[in-house]
Amino acid sequence: MKQITRETFRSLLPKRPRQAHKGSFGRVLVVAGSRTMCGAGLLCAKSALRAGAGMVFWALPESMQPSFAAALPEAITLPMPQNRRGEIEADAFYVLQEFIRQRQPSVMVLGPGMGESPLLRPMLEQGTLPLVADADALNALARQPGWEKTWPRQRPCVFTPHPGEMARLLGTRTALDEADRREQAEMLCQLTGSVSILKGAGTLVCAQTDGQIQMWQNTTGGPALAKAGSGDVLSGVIAGLWAQLGSAEGLNAQTACKAALCGVYLHGLAGDLAALKRTDYGVLAGDTADFIPQAFLEALS
Repeated sequence: MKQITRETFRSLLPKRPRQAHKGSFGRVLVVAGSRTMCGAGLLCAKSALRAGAGMVFWALPESMQPSFAAALPEAITLPMPQNRRGEIEADAFYVLQEFIRQRQPSVMVLGPGMGESPLLRPMLEQGTLPLVADADALNALARQPGWEKTWPRQRPCVFTPHPGEMARLLGTRTALDEADRREQAEMLCQLTGSVSILKGAGTLVCAQTDGQIQMWQNTTGGPALAKAGSGDVLSGVIAGLWAQLGSAEGLNAQTACKAALCGVYLHGLAGDLAALKRTDYGVLAGDTADFIPQAFLEALS
């Protein structure tokens, strides 16, 4: 098993040509949030921007839109119809499909803070955008027995479960040790043909490259990241990097893997740097997002 190191990060990171413009670095569509978990989308969208995406669109429940448009003015917010629980309604699918047709986002993040939104299933089953599937998108899949048999393997995708979500996806127990973790990460990769991340101490990334399953273990990150919202930051970082890599090299399984490797390293390093200021106890997920620029400086120095 390989290690994700500073050299790995530096060798895969997308370049930023001086003559570039915002269209050069891709467009991320974040579909996230509900009444009781409204901050998840904010953390994700902010992190995609911090990671370098040229533009970020954020689809969120309509009642949240005025407040969160002010909280993150750099993102373009899309108010979506919502149900009585404050979750995005299924009718939003058609609104989003038209938006995707017109604005052509590069990559979509689906799931953070969405609860049991009726939008999740059609976006998973009928969507075609390259996908970072996180949080409640993973839970929605887990509620469908045999979901992996119909998963569109041709759709570039990065799965980002924590151990509990991984166990639900695979219908197995939560990993008890490192051998279990490796086995489960590889199983999800084989079942879907997608990049599989298993979060935790020494986050694992598993992908098929040149017809072979390969696995990497991250060397950054620590207890500071053991805080609600850290996963939302990670999914945004990966999407922001993937949008840039896709603009330069194409949106495919290869750039999905590169984005995952760079993303987990950068996210972990941002958490480490935040802990130097806030301690492992006091770091919030928002602190990790705010330290992403410093992590770039540290990794590239």
